[in-house]
Amino acid sequence: MYAVIKNGGRQYKVTVGQNLEVNRLAVEDGAEVRISEVLLIADDNNQTQVGAPFIEGAEVVATVARKDRGPKLIVFKYKSKKRYRHRSGHRQDLTVLTINDILANGKSLVNGQTAQAEEAPATSAPAEETEPAATEKKTTRRRRTAKESTEE
Repeated sequence: MYAVIKNGGRQYKVTVGQNLEVNRLAVEDGAEVRISEVLLIADDNNQTQVGAPFIEGAEVVATVARKDRGPKLIVFKYKSKKRYRHRSGHRQDLTVLTINDILANGKSLVNGQTAQAEEAPATSAPAEETEPAATEKKTTRRRRTAKESTEE
């Protein structure tokens, strides 16, 4: 079973348990990431779902393993007969994801169960409304310092 996802302008073929390097994501290590841009899902029963462009209700659940940096790439600019030679390097910031599950319409394709995150506990107590506390009107710093200096 595998899925084709889109992340950061690139497409990746992912399977459960795979480690995947993507462009740097603004999330903490150990956080769960849900990628909803799923282009294709193929399961073990030779059934394939193809999106147009994405499959509705499909998600890939991943966990952030670590932040990393890619290999150093050398950028060398050169113009012949002009004594123009510039050399610089670049390392791409990466996030390493571990693929945990592939979901289609809220059901896991790994074990056939519904996703735990979508099941929300029902709350019976309504939220209490609180009255806003009376606060002083704040003035700008210039006015505040001017008032304080006149009071002295």
